[in-house]
Amino acid sequence: MQRDTRQRRAIRDVFMSVERPLTADEVLEHGRRIVPSLGIATVYRNVKALVAEGWLSEVKLPGGGLRYELAGGPHHHHFLCRTCDQAFDVDLCPDEIEELAPERFEVESHELVLFGRCEECV
Repeated sequence: MQRDTRQRRAIRDVFMSVERPLTADEVLEHGRRIVPSLGIATVYRNVKALVAEGWLSEVKLPGGGLRYELAGGPHHHHFLCRTCDQAFDVDLCPDEIEELAPERFEVESHELVLFGRCEECV
């Protein structure tokens, strides 16, 4: 477990307040409002450690790059804005999603990503 530094607390505060999947650059942008001297290497190092500790989870979106979100939440999906490239949580999951698989196939898990424009970009 790493030391609880000012930068690490700022990064955790960003995830607690923004409440959506973030890229490392977005973490840096928000984190610099708390600790102006925060650097991208510090963000990557701490995010990697927080993933290893199980506090954050990686979110891999097609065409959207790697993002991070708080771990341990309920099952959910994501919306990726094609204009601003921000990702958002989608809380609903269609009940019939597993019925889309071919007959005699067994679904073990699924991911659903919606693409479009967010409310700020519409």
